[in-house]
Amino acid sequence: MKLYYKAGACSQAVNITLRELGLDFALDAVDRKTGLTSGGVVFKTIHPAGYVPALELDGGELLTEGVAIQQHLADTHPESGLAPKPATIERAHFNAFLNWLASELHKSYSPFFKQQLEGAARDFAVENLHARMDLLEERLGDGRAYTCGDAFTIADSYAFVITGWAERLGFGLDRWPRIAAFRARMLERPAVRAALRSEGLLEDATSA
Repeated sequence: MKLYYKAGACSQAVNITLRELGLDFALDAVDRKTGLTSGGVVFKTIHPAGYVPALELDGGELLTEGVAIQQHLADTHPESGLAPKPATIERAHFNAFLNWLASELHKSYSPFFKQQLEGAARDFAVENLHARMDLLEERLGDGRAYTCGDAFTIADSYAFVITGWAERLGFGLDRWPRIAAFRARMLERPAVRAALRSEGLLEDATSA
């Protein structure tokens, strides 16, 4: 398998999950400015949308969209417990949370990466981001170790990556101590550290 990624982007969640599963795969970095892979291939010729993650399976099939890739990995390795069993009410609730991560929490960071925000526009974006992070903080308020309970799931690799952007953007995590504690637990996982190391980000993670 081959994972097309950008360091620190949402593709990192797939990087983590692949390592949690102990699967063999190669990494191919996509340059943010040129859109070229590490081998000099125009990434849009591989994935026309041009964004990561994209996972090329051993048979040549290309999977895209992080949540879809993550669920495929979990469902093809059911013994891992990385997602509830398909077609159960537990899975429906789990999918709802994954969709919230993608459509609400992830999306609330998008304005900060796409443009230089100032004035009222920035205030609105910050308020929107804080509201979503507050909801995740509240979710962790029952003492659970991870976002969906006391066991690690694919939702945690995604939530870990997204919440890390708060520090990259200078917000810090003082407002969200439970999220900070969740991130500290995640950083104790060998697969998380290996993924960060593979993307050249272990030093940043250690100092977070």
